[in-house]
Amino acid sequence: MQTLIIILYLFTLGVLALYGVHRSALLLAYLRHRRERSLPPARFDETDLPLVTVQLPMFNEMFVADRLIDAASRIDYPADRLEIQVLDDSTDATSSIARARCEALRAQGLDVVYLHREDRHGYKAGALEAGMEVAKGNFILIFDADFVPGPGIVRELIHFFTDPAVGMVQARWAHLNQDRSLLTRCQAMLLDGHFVIEHSARNRSGRFFNFNGTAGMWRKSAIIDAGGWQHDTITEDMDLSYRAQLAGWRFVYAPQLSAPAELPSDMNSFKGQQYRWAKGSVQTARKLLGTILSAPLSRQVKTEAVFHLTNNFAYLFLLVLALLQLPNMLIRRQLEHPELLMLDVPMFVATCGSVAAFYVVAHHDLYGGRWEAIKRLPAMMALGIGLSINNGRAAIEGLFGRDVEFVRTPKRGVLDAGAESGAKGYRGRWPWHNTVELGFALYCTASLLIAIATQSWASVPFLLLFCAGFIWVGLASLREALLPGQGDVELAAQEPSTHSSPSPQSMLS
Repeated sequence: MQTLIIILYLFTLGVLALYGVHRSALLLAYLRHRRERSLPPARFDETDLPLVTVQLPMFNEMFVADRLIDAASRIDYPADRLEIQVLDDSTDATSSIARARCEALRAQGLDVVYLHREDRHGYKAGALEAGMEVAKGNFILIFDADFVPGPGIVRELIHFFTDPAVGMVQARWAHLNQDRSLLTRCQAMLLDGHFVIEHSARNRSGRFFNFNGTAGMWRKSAIIDAGGWQHDTITEDMDLSYRAQLAGWRFVYAPQLSAPAELPSDMNSFKGQQYRWAKGSVQTARKLLGTILSAPLSRQVKTEAVFHLTNNFAYLFLLVLALLQLPNMLIRRQLEHPELLMLDVPMFVATCGSVAAFYVVAHHDLYGGRWEAIKRLPAMMALGIGLSINNGRAAIEGLFGRDVEFVRTPKRGVLDAGAESGAKGYRGRWPWHNTVELGFALYCTASLLIAIATQSWASVPFLLLFCAGFIWVGLASLREALLPGQGDVELAAQEPSTHSSPSPQSMLS
């Protein structure tokens, strides 16, 4: 049994180290291309600017609907070549708010179309598909309800399409409420790593990268050529991205262009968002990875796709690692030569060291300086560990389940620290697996106390991270569930599915 535990422990660390090595490879690819800039090959003449449709999909967004529609109305682009579509599937007061705002803007001479669906077939993908069928523009720019696009965003993006091979251009996400709390600061750091390092490295090294569902402009013909919006996964953006690039369309990432968005400010909303992203990426892997691996693509593109689409399985290995910390620590004390297990040191370095370098470099290149990122690293790493039950469950459901119900992330429209809104009914749901998180918190705390009592000091730093992560995520979720008016939430968003999901392809990642 001891041998089995040691083998499983080292294998688990080895898998996590492999993902860490991949993260380091992305960082090196980014550093090699660090000075490159994504610039349009030419610019449209003012008189030749193409017609653009801005799509604003929303569902029950009463606290931010006005903010988004007003921001879209301020876009600086010729009025006769700009259409704004409000794609509203709402079942609450959002509908009357959005409709009234659209009518007011039309009275001012703007081309604003309000489309409301009673049947939420296909969820967000269905709304985008319905809007595209009647869209006037040959180019489509999408913004989710939590975004506030700047006036120049259309003019800045459209010129990349002077290259007829370009199918999509993605802008970087910025943050409206980054400094609201420790949770939002950690979220911003995680997203900055994704947008500064991952997207840049993949795009500039010739690998596939994905449209993020918002703050990106599509050539309509690229969407159609790739098979259109499909809703057999809950990350329709990632699914379409891979299909479009498999069809030969070129994607461009323009990190110098940004669009700010509101980050989820409570734990259960954040976990709901992470669950959707994790589950959807695994669904996309199940659907497309076999096609990608058999396509006439370079080994570099295929390898990157494997890591990209399967990286959420790492959360399952984190859970195994958490469970094995205590028995591994006790077994070490009984071994005659415990130094034989020092193989885990380079594995830990590969995992934790790559995380530290990845996010510190991203922070430095975006904001300047490193100290703020270094101070925030322990909290960010603890948060990632605390999410492992939520995201690990999502990965399993994405691999084996057939449910494609899209659950939106609640937005409250409140950006200042300490401020509250009336959006009690828009908080994320209390997850049943919160009890498992609390159980892991107790287990890791007991393991930490035993490590201190037995003077197993090498295990203490890692157990501190595991304890902090599960305690933070577990207690924050429980606290939000117990606050008045916050335990029974997101009911409006949880309508039963009005369609049966199509059978995905049976290719496992």
